[in-house]
Amino acid sequence: MDSYQTNIPFLQNVLSNDQFLYGTVDTQFIDENPELFNLRPVQNRAQKLLHYLGHVMVNGPTTPIPVKAKPSSIDPVIPQVTMGEPPVGFRDVLLREGPEGFARAVRAHSGLLLMDTTFRDAHQSLLATRVRTHDLKHIAPFVSHNFNNLFSVENWGGATFDVAMRFLCECPWKRLQELRKLIPNVPFQMLLRGANAVGYTNYPDNAVYKFCEVAKENGMDIFRVFDSLNYLPNMLLGMEAAGSAGGVVEAAISYTGDVADPMRQKYSLDYYLKLADELVKAGTHILAIKDMAGLLKPEGSRLLIGALRDRFPDMPIHVHTHDTAGAGVAAMLACAEAGADIVDVAVDSMSGMTSQPSMGAMVACTNGTTLNTGLSLDKVFDYSEYWEVTRGLYACFDCTATMKSGNADVYENEIPGGQYTNLHFQAHSMGLGNKFKEVKKAYVEANKLLGDLIKVTPSSKIVGDLAQFMVQNSLTRAEVEERADELSFPLSVVEFLQGHIGIPHGGFPEPFRSKTGPGFINPKQVPEGMANMAAECRDLSRRTLVINLTVDYSAAAQDAS
Repeated sequence: MDSYQTNIPFLQNVLSNDQFLYGTVDTQFIDENPELFNLRPVQNRAQKLLHYLGHVMVNGPTTPIPVKAKPSSIDPVIPQVTMGEPPVGFRDVLLREGPEGFARAVRAHSGLLLMDTTFRDAHQSLLATRVRTHDLKHIAPFVSHNFNNLFSVENWGGATFDVAMRFLCECPWKRLQELRKLIPNVPFQMLLRGANAVGYTNYPDNAVYKFCEVAKENGMDIFRVFDSLNYLPNMLLGMEAAGSAGGVVEAAISYTGDVADPMRQKYSLDYYLKLADELVKAGTHILAIKDMAGLLKPEGSRLLIGALRDRFPDMPIHVHTHDTAGAGVAAMLACAEAGADIVDVAVDSMSGMTSQPSMGAMVACTNGTTLNTGLSLDKVFDYSEYWEVTRGLYACFDCTATMKSGNADVYENEIPGGQYTNLHFQAHSMGLGNKFKEVKKAYVEANKLLGDLIKVTPSSKIVGDLAQFMVQNSLTRAEVEERADELSFPLSVVEFLQGHIGIPHGGFPEPFRSKTGPGFINPKQVPEGMANMAAECRDLSRRTLVINLTVDYSAAAQDAS
């Protein structure tokens, strides 16, 4: 049946029938008039248009895939797994001793711990988050039996939730449930966007609390909580929600700039230490540095992690980075040597470029040292072989279709790993494939226009939207500033300047913000007391948007398909 088929032709036949028009019908009307079913085919343009508009309103405009690569015809070989129960892992410690005891065990552990991002951030960065639960389930038992020494497997949160529903036609809750059964011994970790949960805007408090509660019930263990602006009220909400659900709270400071560069002091070492003080006071179990663009260099790593270790000797420290410039392994080794307990890696065939540093490289480089990971290189090779072939199944989404190598220009443009390839695809789809260099340069200028932001979802999208707007309209930074009161900026930019996602460090840029229209109070332009009051009002306005959660989400999650 045509998905747009309706009963309109039948109703038209009824309305034009003489017996119906004269009101002489009875219960035999349809039986006596079989011609009512002589339906004239129609194009039904109105219904198709409504369907299209509804799709765009829910999912946003579709970006065509700019490449025509076909999936590989070779099926991946699933490595053999030893029969029986998997060996004891760190999740057994968590279940036995709770979040506080788990954190103590992590800090007391001898050697470097690894978090494997292959199940989430690696394929989000390289394959547009399109990996199906089917392929994750195939390799899950191997991970459970051979990598029980992992700190955690990151397999949920971030963009996986909405991509599963919008593009993969899967239930994200069911993915979590099925993977939990297959990997019972390694902690699961997710990315929680503070007050944004796994969405792109601030949600009512009780929705965030309920989400964390149901995630914990369905198998989640560790909640990495961050905010795109490091806006403390948004982070505290996410931490409270994850902690109330019984999860391990990992408060993550989003990193930008370069703490080792004396010329770049907006995000200085002191800034990060003060923010860390607040998160530790708030009760985080683990402190994380989230380097979403791969900006940490070895010297900056030693300075930042060394200072955090000196200030918080008993606090587990976890470092996340991307390998866009190719220096990820060196930076993570420097972090480990400076006192980090855990670093993030992806299996070799899913590492590098906008993904995380190589698992095999980290295992090999630390073998025979005090930072030994306890993982077998041979098992890493088997794991990598599976993903090398599996990656070919997603060839049309692979970043290598448009990106052939890592790029050190990330130190200048600071584009997050998860956004870099998306921008590249979008540039090609909009006919700007030969102008990607201009898009990246515009990204730098857009960031300056917006006041030099910390760039991670959703703030990175705001900078990217403004950058593409500038390239499409051939606008320089000076022209945007001069004509700000007359330009029709992307909605994400306008809403950011109105304070919809929080207050950036240092306040909103002036006079750019004022020229774009009415906005939220800029803390730089008012006395400190009033600025604090403005922040409280903004927080209150979000927290009073309370909805009545009448659905039993626990049951709904179990029944979802």
